[in-house]
Amino acid sequence: MDNLYFQAFQNSFDGICIFDKNGIGLAINNAAERITGFTREDFTGTNIKVALEKGFISKSVTQVVMRVKHPITEVISIRGVETLVTGNPIFDQDGQLSHIVLNVRDISELKNVKMDLLLSIALKQQKSDSITPPSQSIVSSAPIASHIIAASPRTDHIVRLAIKIATFDSPILILGESGVGKEVIVKLIHQHSPRSEKPLVKINCAAIPHHLLESELFGYEKGAFTGANQDGKRGLFEEAHGGTIFLDEIGDMPIDLQVKLLRVLQEYEIRRVGGNKEIKIDARIISATNKDLVKLVKTGEFREDLYYRLNIVPINIPPLRERIEDIKPLAHMILNRANQKYQLNKHFQPGVVELLQKYSWPGNIRELENLIERLVVTSEQDELTWSDLPFISERPDFTESFSLKKTLEEVEKKIILEKTQMYKTTRKVAKSLGISQSSVVKKIQKYQI
Repeated sequence: MDNLYFQAFQNSFDGICIFDKNGIGLAINNAAERITGFTREDFTGTNIKVALEKGFISKSVTQVVMRVKHPITEVISIRGVETLVTGNPIFDQDGQLSHIVLNVRDISELKNVKMDLLLSIALKQQKSDSITPPSQSIVSSAPIASHIIAASPRTDHIVRLAIKIATFDSPILILGESGVGKEVIVKLIHQHSPRSEKPLVKINCAAIPHHLLESELFGYEKGAFTGANQDGKRGLFEEAHGGTIFLDEIGDMPIDLQVKLLRVLQEYEIRRVGGNKEIKIDARIISATNKDLVKLVKTGEFREDLYYRLNIVPINIPPLRERIEDIKPLAHMILNRANQKYQLNKHFQPGVVELLQKYSWPGNIRELENLIERLVVTSEQDELTWSDLPFISERPDFTESFSLKKTLEEVEKKIILEKTQMYKTTRKVAKSLGISQSSVVKKIQKYQI
């Protein structure tokens, strides 16, 4: 197996260089020798500082990774060859930096790559500097809720708060836009509560006609109304006895029913429709809404006393656009589920996730789930590319901001800037880039370098 790994290393199309934690070269494959011009003898045992001091490289990605300890992608010059270099840190069992691995591509080779992949590489380069280190992302919440994505600090705080309050029976009000994952938090609270072995009963107050909602919640006695079951029916509060009842879209509950719900919260007893006796219930009440209840209270559409009864412990879940760190792990989790569901092997092209992080997601996680499943079942290729994303073609403002031309211009500007810092004259810059001196002058003026 060791021989197989070595052969894979040597025969990789990409150049690969391995350094120790001090920047000393340990190994370089055949592709890296060809791209960089360094022989194995030159590379092994030499500190990267030497190549930088002698001007062989315009910038040391290795040194940057040693300092920031997370992946970095840069366009740099190696012996006059423009390269796209990605550096990745390797950590030992104690979490200490042990090695750095560089992936090296000759940019001139990218001219033969199809345009959508070129955009992906450019987007990847743009995003790399702000990538959250793996040790600071989903790992932080894994010990307490490994099945929930909590890569962003705000989501991690919500998860920890939900688990903390799960052991108490205080009413909880979950606020947030539609599709942010309110029901996921409800399930988390129930699973970590002493009531976890009892039912979790869910009801959407906006999905049931108002004239039927009361009988659904509180049940009814036989003969209570025309068409009623002659044996009567238990309501959802009775079904949730000993467990948890989740009242979703509580802001849509009719005002007359709000009075009866308030009594439940005060007395923990209900009366069936058409009944004349009180029934004691023991259920944890969690409610949720995407509406502004304070505004509804002011307009008289929601009872103020009920609002304060429900709002003992508020949890405000921010929209997906405000917790960008969650998008990448969510996207991969959703893709994996879709692959398992349809027995496929789809994967994202490099840079696609970065585009997902740029989008505003008005439908939040629900929209992200719908989009990825749509791509999985409609894409003819296993690789999901940036051009498959509907908001690329459907949103002119989005495509204007992230067009191929603009992205590549930003990469070009960075290359010109680095070259002008390396060489003192535009003639030398032009020679190193393989273009005319007048073109260099125009580009310098264009980018105001």
